[in-house]
Amino acid sequence: TEWSVNGRHTGTTDIPLTATGEEQARAVGGVLSGTEFGLVLASPRSRAQRTAKLIGYGDQAEVDDRLVEFDYGAYEGRTTADIQSERGHWDLWTDGVPAGDTPGETSQQVRARVLQVLERVLPVLESGQDVLLVAHAHVIRALAVAWVGLPAEAGGILTLSTSTLSELGFEHGRHAIMRWNCPADGWAPSPVGGSR
Repeated sequence: TEWSVNGRHTGTTDIPLTATGEEQARAVGGVLSGTEFGLVLASPRSRAQRTAKLIGYGDQAEVDDRLVEFDYGAYEGRTTADIQSERGHWDLWTDGVPAGDTPGETSQQVRARVLQVLERVLPVLESGQDVLLVAHAHVIRALAVAWVGLPAEAGGILTLSTSTLSELGFEHGRHAIMRWNCPADGWAPSPVGGSR
């Protein structure tokens, strides 16, 4: 989105993809073409719904409200640098956000909802099927650290670019981050079974 390009926090504001974002989504679709998923979930935001369509899974995607991006409260639409110039050090993952037009969320609140998503997808994964989630950077980071049992604040140690692919799976019976933040041109089918 335009806000992503400018580094602005984009949570509850429903902004469309840019032409570049649509092109990146099509590239992801080319990589995933022919992959069968037992479950496809997508955020209800129009940018995620459009991405699901452009990657070829729009018809299969179920809307899951728990995959919406953080509610940034009063920090919606602002950059981290702007926020820090006003209040000094600030970190989304440890400091949270103040209420604004919307109440805002803490990383713990986001974790609670992504744990519910994981409860829904785990039986599908354990049956040997893959799952595709189409969502937003911060909520996916929160989901990844919840998957591997790290505290919510650990989401801050992961970076995630737009229109990239990441794979969460199992390694020796444990939850693992198999691949992370891979651009479409660097993605190849997984050599092992598991979940994405």
